[in-house]
Amino acid sequence: MNIRYLLLRFTRHFMPEGIARFLLKRRWIIRPGLESSDPLAAVDQYKKALAQHGRSFGGQRVLVFGYGGRFAVGVELLKQGASHVVLCDHFVLMDRQRNLELLPKYSDYLFLQNDEVMPRPEHITLLHGDIRSSQLQTEISAADLVLSTSVYEHLDDVNGITQSLAKLTAPQGAQLHFVDLRDHYFKYPFEMLAYSESVWKNFLNPSSNLNRYRLPDYQKIFQQYFEQVHITVLARQEEELKQMNHRVRSEFLTGDAAIDSTTLIQVFAETPLQAK
Repeated sequence: MNIRYLLLRFTRHFMPEGIARFLLKRRWIIRPGLESSDPLAAVDQYKKALAQHGRSFGGQRVLVFGYGGRFAVGVELLKQGASHVVLCDHFVLMDRQRNLELLPKYSDYLFLQNDEVMPRPEHITLLHGDIRSSQLQTEISAADLVLSTSVYEHLDDVNGITQSLAKLTAPQGAQLHFVDLRDHYFKYPFEMLAYSESVWKNFLNPSSNLNRYRLPDYQKIFQQYFEQVHITVLARQEEELKQMNHRVRSEFLTGDAAIDSTTLIQVFAETPLQAK
């Protein structure tokens, strides 16, 4: 039993979400994902991955799922040729200071209104709320590309949200998601897999939620809603898994170390099935 881990996870579980978001916004203790910490690197990562599948941002309507209140990825996508960007998030705490810093370089896409940075609606649409709601589903046009980084592992309804995003994807459109399968207390990437669902949900799961989905789970769900699904394994941690393999619960193991030790994946899915 890892007492240090349990104490940290217990604290994070019961931490009020307002405090957690305050810490995240200021990069104190809780670290943001790539789209917030290095948005240019995030866009470059999307660009390279899409090129592998013969796609680009050029002339495309792009939906960024889970943008985190910062406009940087959206405006850079526009600068690199996207025709329109939809920034989507369920819970939003606007990063006012960092959005202000974007104004000099991206004034074509942003403007100042009552001391607040606002996106120009002809270029950027903000979509705030539950993507599964029928109201949000009817508010925007279908996207040619749907992108996310380190968002999927935090979803509490992966199936329902994937279905909703598929409905918002154009008939010949595609989705690209980078998913981190590690316990986000990164020193122990598989520790969260040692606890039952009830213990995890009631005492250890952070308020940001880690759904503990593994590679086969994502494969199965995306194949329900897309004609073609390509999952690329970006990282494995076989030695770390070996060290605690005896503690990982059976429901998280397939018996294939190459699958079970996977910690980072790239999901590329195209042609939503309902569009056929």
